[in-house]
Amino acid sequence: MASGYEYWYLTAALLTPMVAYAAYIDWRHHRVPNWLTAAIALAGLVAQVLHGQGLWHGVGGLLVGLGLLIVPWAMHGMGAGDVKLMAAIGAWFGPYMTLISFAVGAVLGGLIAVAMILRAGKTEHAMANLATITHKMTHRETFFTDYGSAKGFGATSQLLPYGVPLTIGSLAILAIQITSSWPLG
Repeated sequence: MASGYEYWYLTAALLTPMVAYAAYIDWRHHRVPNWLTAAIALAGLVAQVLHGQGLWHGVGGLLVGLGLLIVPWAMHGMGAGDVKLMAAIGAWFGPYMTLISFAVGAVLGGLIAVAMILRAGKTEHAMANLATITHKMTHRETFFTDYGSAKGFGATSQLLPYGVPLTIGSLAILAIQITSSWPLG
């Protein structure tokens, strides 16, 4: 088993190009291919076994990544590729770092969404869409339906390829992990 820092340098060398490619595809095509998320997850689990903290650490991170986004996906608020990408990153990061990188990615996603809304001049549409989402969240009969879905808003919104902020957040946390004297995971 390698030292902690060796594992994180390996992670940076291997994970960075894979998730950057996933984010690029998500940005261009609004999808993340299954083969890519499966390859990232499998490589993460193998790296955890060979150099990291073990299989269960990787599986725990994968499950945390999946668990954080499965409900928004089930509510039609995001694509399955974003969920699988966060789970795949979790296989490399383990549970705690996955939670932190998700939080950073979620904040970045919110900031990017606001910038996209302002840039497109769609503040009124965004407020109306937010009212629809609020209604969806407060009425059980619409909770897991297409009503108020990300794709259902059509021309009144711009879809944010969520793999992009999740990737940026994850790479930022990875950089902190490598450079910090207070390791995160």
